[in-house]
Amino acid sequence: MPQQVNGVIAPGRDEPVRVEAIIVPDPGPGEAVVRIQACGVCHTDLHYKQGGINDDFPFLLGHEAAGVVESVGDDVTDVAPGDFVVLNWRAVCGRCRACRRGRPWYCFDTHNARQRMTLAETGAELSPALGIGAFAEKTLVAAGQCTKVDPAVSPAVAGLLGCGVMAGIGAAVNTGRVGRGDTVAVIGCGGVGDAAVVGARLAGAAAIIAVDIDDRKLETAKAMGATHTVNSRSTDPVEAIRALTGGFGADVVIEAVGRPETYRQAFYARDLAGTVVLVGVPTPEMTLELPLLDVFGRGGSLKSSWYGDCLPSRDFPMLIDLHQQGRIDLGAFVTETIGLGDVEKAFARMHEGDVLRSVVVL
Repeated sequence: MPQQVNGVIAPGRDEPVRVEAIIVPDPGPGEAVVRIQACGVCHTDLHYKQGGINDDFPFLLGHEAAGVVESVGDDVTDVAPGDFVVLNWRAVCGRCRACRRGRPWYCFDTHNARQRMTLAETGAELSPALGIGAFAEKTLVAAGQCTKVDPAVSPAVAGLLGCGVMAGIGAAVNTGRVGRGDTVAVIGCGGVGDAAVVGARLAGAAAIIAVDIDDRKLETAKAMGATHTVNSRSTDPVEAIRALTGGFGADVVIEAVGRPETYRQAFYARDLAGTVVLVGVPTPEMTLELPLLDVFGRGGSLKSSWYGDCLPSRDFPMLIDLHQQGRIDLGAFVTETIGLGDVEKAFARMHEGDVLRSVVVL
């Protein structure tokens, strides 16, 4: 039978979020109901609330989540009730041209649950954030959005792989292909940027230069593994990065802000034939202007990173294993744990730069 649970709703553009009763239907073919144990508060959720993604209000927020599969629909074979899973927002189809070419992380036909959850009071259909909607006691997703991981890990830690941490680590390891001995610069040291620092360290980078305008964030980046820090409010970051790399620029520059001015910094801070990775998410009105001769003359690669170009079935269990071995500290990303009713306050703390990640624990 359909179930009534509590969830965090964004009712309209820039309106305060609120906890409301929602209806979660029984899973249909290819779907699963997951009992949420923890869900991180991500900037993307704030973008939904602000109307920066689309206008399909009301939204059921939350997407960086881990929990236990409660029930599955027909034709589901990869997960079963009782499995501990991390939710992902790119369930690959296995049939599109990218999947057929053995590049499922570029899947062009990712999918979500077909059924909609609804508001209990009005019956209005909800738009789940990134097809997940996990600021809720339970949620309905496509079964392919569930990735089994070791249940011994804390849900508050595991869930962060569902978005920001995976995006940053993947930007370094998968998209940027940072190698042993490389020099890396990371522009923007929020959760995604710090995860990129962790990824660069994991890949064996010789120097990792963290760039931000907030000294608090730079100190956190240093604790995560950055070897050098640059405050770009007071120092030209391009010149600083070149000075720290023998005058050449970094082999890989990861832009984790998503703004034209910081992308331009990344472009000119890389070595000749170096790589720029854009993992920060721009807004629709932003445009970029670069001299085409500079694009041609510098060579190298200009890449965007979708979800860290990850394959959840491959990358989530691997990163959980590395965390349990003590080789990376995913727990360092959890600043505080909160309840469902504290999400609006968490957005305010995020805006002020006071937290790396607030995590809702149910």
